[in-house]
Amino acid sequence: MPDLNRQWLLKRRPTGAVTRDDFDYVTSAIPEPGEGELLVRNLVISCDPTQRGWIAGDTYLPAVKIGEVVRSFAAGRVVASKNARYKEGDLVQGLFGWQDYVIAAHGREAAPGPVAPGVPLETAMSLLGMTGLTAYFGLFDIGKPQPGETVLVSGAAGATGSVVGQLAKLHGCRTIGIAGGPAKCKMLVDELGFDAAIDYKSERIGARLKELAPKGVDVFFDNVGGEALDAALARLAMKGRIVLCGGISQYDGDRSGGGPANYLNLVVKRGRMEGFLILDYLKRAPEGVAFLAERLLAGKLKDRIDLKHGLENAPETLQRLFAGQNDGKQLLRIAE
Repeated sequence: MPDLNRQWLLKRRPTGAVTRDDFDYVTSAIPEPGEGELLVRNLVISCDPTQRGWIAGDTYLPAVKIGEVVRSFAAGRVVASKNARYKEGDLVQGLFGWQDYVIAAHGREAAPGPVAPGVPLETAMSLLGMTGLTAYFGLFDIGKPQPGETVLVSGAAGATGSVVGQLAKLHGCRTIGIAGGPAKCKMLVDELGFDAAIDYKSERIGARLKELAPKGVDVFFDNVGGEALDAALARLAMKGRIVLCGGISQYDGDRSGGGPANYLNLVVKRGRMEGFLILDYLKRAPEGVAFLAERLLAGKLKDRIDLKHGLENAPETLQRLFAGQNDGKQLLRIAE
């Protein structure tokens, strides 16, 4: 076991794209667990767009304070335990942060949760973790698609969007994905089974939607916001539903402007636009995991993972999300 704990601390609140200069890379002594606590050796760190919000200011969670370890989901192995629920060697996950070691305990932010036996950590942090659950509950509980309806997904080549599209297709829906670049669009259709894909970098989303969804969009699962949301609103079908999962197009920029220009189409089409947080569904997580695991084992779902290595590369790995460089779920492996 290393003698020191490497950590990334928040140095300043980012303006624009995240850079290494927004953080301090430090070392500290490995902490000792107290009564009821665990010492966890982080192995895999999750990189998610919501982290940009956590370090920028208060959201649905309090902002990461200047000088604190950068918040992130992670999974690791228990190396010391003073909690009867866990023993050394157990695999756990939680909000463990950008660091090698964390003290985890129930009742605090870094609360541990078990990793399903026999599940690779990468899968536990992607399709069978928060990513897959976000897709499952957002699509079925908020979007409520019906077989034969048209489902549009923005950020479709990303972690959540790629799962949403596959689930919609398995449910009997016509599925259209929005992604950046011909390679990602080809992957959506050829590998993941989407019916069609729109390249927002070279095509006009609105014009392509008019061709691909002439009767309108019944469900739009939005991970991006901006132009994609406005185009979907313009093509909304009667009683259409818009699921607001994220708005990555705005996380790095100025969000002081007005709302989407076509929002009044919600009135005309008697539509509904609703946001959600996966934290609201944690009590139902076993339901979602069982659903997803059954289809994964049957070969009906594919888990796309973009794995980078090295804790020292955490800032650049996070920024890959906002540069559109990730292909599926972005993870960072920091130890074997």
